[in-house]
Amino acid sequence: MPIATNGDVVLVRQKVRSVAAEIGLSLVDQTKIVTAASELARNVLVHAGGGRVEVEKVSTGLRPGLRLVFSDEGPGISDIAQAMTDGFTTGGGLGLGLSGSRRLVDEFDLVSAPGEGTRITVTKWSR
Repeated sequence: MPIATNGDVVLVRQKVRSVAAEIGLSLVDQTKIVTAASELARNVLVHAGGGRVEVEKVSTGLRPGLRLVFSDEGPGISDIAQAMTDGFTTGGGLGLGLSGSRRLVDEFDLVSAPGEGTRITVTKWSR
């Protein structure tokens, strides 16, 4: 799914909620993955000027999960450790987008470099 406008951020939230319910995530876990998706989609839009998200159902064979892959071709993140610190912001917000998203999901992977864009993969597993 493309992320190019505020409306796209809304569509990402709706899609993630729909798939999360479809695979049987609890209401609490649906809320967590939707919140993380909203924060990450907003980051893609604000910091990179847009990008994409892939929404994918996954399974361990024992339990289903939902994997989201956010990617952009923006300026990248020069100091990932600093960017993951609560309170650090380059956008004037509270600085909880990345670190907060990490706490809301079961798996979080961030790959980025200056001038090379950013790729964030998050997964929420059914309990």
